[in-house]
Amino acid sequence: MSANDFDFFHGRWTVKHRRLVQRLAGCTDWQEFSGSCEVAPLLGGAGNVDDNVINPPGGTYRAATLRAFDPALRQWSIWWLDGRYPAARLDPPMVGRFEGGTGTFYADEVFEDRPIRVRFLWLKTTTPTPRWEQAFSTDAGRTWETNWEMDFERDFEKDVTQQP
Repeated sequence: MSANDFDFFHGRWTVKHRRLVQRLAGCTDWQEFSGSCEVAPLLGGAGNVDDNVINPPGGTYRAATLRAFDPALRQWSIWWLDGRYPAARLDPPMVGRFEGGTGTFYADEVFEDRPIRVRFLWLKTTTPTPRWEQAFSTDAGRTWETNWEMDFERDFEKDVTQQP
């Protein structure tokens, strides 16, 4: 775990989203839609920011993620800013680290007026197609409902940082 953990993610990506239609409702129906993401380093590499275009049914929106590494704690904090509500709130940070190429991050939040635990997983980070997953827990992390998956594929046409 280091300030270089997210280096794999710098550049431009096309994104395949898969999201549960309803969360924490026993739903098994998934929506699939497209998106794009552009990631750039900050703070001399100890952080990064991404700009997302998300195209779900019901309308396209933008969002941004800010990530920062704390070398003393050897962990990352991740903040999400939803472009549909930019002045309303910045979500609480997801906090965690990478081990063996997998990033695991947690936060306590409220969803539909009930407290939940949120988990982000970064998987396949050493492959050309990394994956992000979000899951919610209503029982303090004993069980999890994965409700959003994002599969990334580098957009070589637009990503000049990855040209041969």
